[in-house]
Amino acid sequence: MRFVPLLPADRPDADRPPGRWLVEAVVGGCVLLVTFAALHSVGLSGLFARSTLVALGALALLLSLARHRHPDAALLGLAALVGILPSAAMLTAIVAYTTSRRSARALRRDLLLVAAALLPLLTSEVRLDYWQGGRWQYAIAQGGVLAVVAVLIPGLVGTAAGQQDQLVGALRERTAAAERAKRSAENESRLHERSRIAAEMHDLVGHRLSLISLHAGGLELALDRQAPELRDEAEQLRRASRDAMDELRQVLGVLGPVGRDTGTDALTDATGTRADILALVEESRAAGVAVAFHWEGEDLTEIRPQVRRAVNRVVRESLTNIHRYALGSAVEVTVEQLPGSVEVVVHNGRPPVPPTVTTGLGSGRGLDGLRERVAVLDGRLTVGPVPDGFEVRAVLPTEPPANGRRTDRPESAPGTGILPVLAGGPAARLRRQLASAVSAALGLAGLGVILLLGLGLVQQTRPYDGPPPTSAVHPGMTEGQVVSVVGSDSSAVRSAAAGREPVRPEGTTSCLFPYTSRLTSSDRLYVTRYCFEDGTLTEITTFTTPLAP
Repeated sequence: MRFVPLLPADRPDADRPPGRWLVEAVVGGCVLLVTFAALHSVGLSGLFARSTLVALGALALLLSLARHRHPDAALLGLAALVGILPSAAMLTAIVAYTTSRRSARALRRDLLLVAAALLPLLTSEVRLDYWQGGRWQYAIAQGGVLAVVAVLIPGLVGTAAGQQDQLVGALRERTAAAERAKRSAENESRLHERSRIAAEMHDLVGHRLSLISLHAGGLELALDRQAPELRDEAEQLRRASRDAMDELRQVLGVLGPVGRDTGTDALTDATGTRADILALVEESRAAGVAVAFHWEGEDLTEIRPQVRRAVNRVVRESLTNIHRYALGSAVEVTVEQLPGSVEVVVHNGRPPVPPTVTTGLGSGRGLDGLRERVAVLDGRLTVGPVPDGFEVRAVLPTEPPANGRRTDRPESAPGTGILPVLAGGPAARLRRQLASAVSAALGLAGLGVILLLGLGLVQQTRPYDGPPPTSAVHPGMTEGQVVSVVGSDSSAVRSAAAGREPVRPEGTTSCLFPYTSRLTSSDRLYVTRYCFEDGTLTEITTFTTPLAP
C-alpha cells in the first residue's frame, strides 16, 4: 500500500499567481471564524473582550500569511498565540503542516516542531496560572491538547508528506535518467546497424558502380575511334556513374559511425551556400532546363551544417524530379533567409508534354527522405500542385530548438515510461487539486473534532482549587464565559446545596453549581454558586453544606 498525501503544499512566492494572497486571507479568516464558533458553542472560546479577540485574530491571520516568506517565525508565533487564543488552532495546524513539508533539513525541522510544541504549554501556563489564577495542572493539560492538535499531528503529517515529495522527486530523476540511458542505448544500437548497412552497401552497390564507371570509360575510348558522334553519350554515362558513386559515398557517410561521419556534419564550406545552389542551377540549365534563380538575404555560410545540407538536398531533389517529370517547364528557385529561418521554394510550371505515368524512374522515396530530413530539423515541408504548376516549399529554422530536441516529439514514447503519466494533463491536474481541497477540508475537520474532545475533557477537571479570582470570573460575564472558566453545572453539588443555599438575589433566572471537592476541617463541602439574570452573571456566593443530610 502506497501512502500518497493529497493535502496541498505551498509553492514559492515566484510561482504564486496574483491575487492568491487575498484568497488565502479570506480562507484563513473563514477557518478562524468557524473554529471560534465551534469553541464558543461549548464554552471554550475564552474570556477576552470582543476588541481583544479581533486584534488577536488579525494577528493570527497575518502570521499565517507570513509563512510563505518566514515559515519558521510564523509557526513559532502562532504556536505561542494558540496558548492564549485556542481559536487559532486550525490556522496553526495549517502552518505547521506546510512548514514541516517544505523543510529540507530534518534536524532543523525536528527542533522547530519541538520548540513550537512547547510554546502552547508555556503560554497556557502564563494565561491560566499566573494571570487567571487557575491550577497549573489544568493549564498544562490544556496546553498539551493544543500542542498535540495544532502542532505535533499536522507537523508529523507534513513531515511524512515532505519525505514522500523528496522520494517522488528522486524517482522522477531516476526515471528520467533511465529513459535517457535507454534512448542512448537504442541510438548506439541504431548506429551499429547503420554501420553494418553502410558496409554492405559499399561492398555490393559500390563495387557494381565502380564496374559501370570502368566499362563506361572503356566504351568512351572505343567510341572515340569508331563512332565519335556517340562519344558525348558515353562520357555522360561515365560522369553519371561517377556522380552516383560520389553520392553513394555521401549516403554511406550518413549511415556510417559518428566518429568518421562524412555525411550531414562533414560538409564543405560551400555546401548549401549561394554558390553551391547556383552550381546546381547551372547544371540544370546545361541540361536544357530554363531555371530562374533568386537569392534574398544574406548568404548561409554562418548557418549550422544540418540546415545547409537540407537546403542543398531540397533544391537537388526538386530539380531532379523536374528533370524526370516536368522537362521543358519553366522553373524558379528561390532561397530567402528570414529572421530565425531559411525558406526554400522550387516552383515549376506545367510541362509542355505531360509525363508518362509508368516511367518507372522514381519510387517516391526522395520526397519521403526530404520530409524526414526537414522534420528532424523541426522545419516544415509543403509539396504539392499549385494553380500554375507544382511547388516544393521548405521552411528550416536556423537555430536548434531551445530544449535540445524536436518540439513535436514527446519526452518519451507513450507506454515506454512513466514521466507522461506522472505529469498528467489538465483534467488530471484538476482532479488532483479537487482531491487536495477535499482532503484539506476533511483533515481540518478531523483536527477540529479532536480539539473539541480534548478541550472538553480538560474542562471537566478542576481548573481552580477554590473560587476563581475576580480577574477570571466577575459580574457582567455571560453564562458561557463563566462555564468556560469554572466548568459546567454539577447535579451532585446542586443536590447537596438544595435547601441549604443562601437566598438568591431578586430577578435571578438561573444558577450554576460547578463541581467541587473542597472540604472544611469539619468535613463540610465548599460550594460556589453563580447566579444569572437573563444570562448575565449578577452574584457569586460561596457557602458550606454538610456532606450527608
